[in-house]
Amino acid sequence: MWVCSARKIILLLSALSFWASAALGGDLADFNAAVESASAHNRVAIGYLRTGNVDLASLEIDRLREAWDQLTQRFAGKRPDAFDGNPLYATVWTAGSARLVAADLMLKTGRADAAASALNGLRGDLYALRNASGIVVLADCVRDANSAADALLRYDEAALDWSKPETRFAIAARASINGYLLARCDDIASEAVRKEPEFRRLIDGALAGLAFIPTAIANRDTDLLHRVLGELRSFDNLLALRFG
Repeated sequence: MWVCSARKIILLLSALSFWASAALGGDLADFNAAVESASAHNRVAIGYLRTGNVDLASLEIDRLREAWDQLTQRFAGKRPDAFDGNPLYATVWTAGSARLVAADLMLKTGRADAAASALNGLRGDLYALRNASGIVVLADCVRDANSAADALLRYDEAALDWSKPETRFAIAARASINGYLLARCDDIASEAVRKEPEFRRLIDGALAGLAFIPTAIANRDTDLLHRVLGELRSFDNLLALRFG
């Protein structure tokens, strides 16, 4: 009788543990989904600012502010357990609202670059928040891949000195890091995103280009390296605007 009861208790505790884990995971999943919904407007707004389309950028900033307000109402006072002990959680809401006010003000006063800087600041705040709690979403991986691409793109110069072993090693190492991060982004992406033609074109195109880097190094071919890095710059910018 006791053994039977003990088994029931164990089964009950296991079920409760499963339900609790699922609930916690759901809280974080809901948070990430809500943040992504707002971030999509942010990316579009930044894209419009880059092309000088102020009217559409203003519209997206309005949509972003509405999405951010909804996000704040849902989660500012209801912290997912994944962010327990994270000091950035309490400040990201007020800082984010201030950045959006600044972006709107800068745009209305004709300072599109300052507006874009404020919007990019919000992206940085969310990246730092998740990073402090060991959370990585696709946008964060894309941001890391962008940084790795920036480090590699510094070698896109006509007067590159191939005779230096450290130069060849640095190019190879940075290309390898960029390739690793792009593959990681492919793994992190949801199945739906992974199947998107635009996502596939950007990830596969960047990886295909990086595959030519060893040949450029072996032949000390500055022209080939320039062509590869030019394509990579385009893929990198579009990844940031679409998925970063």
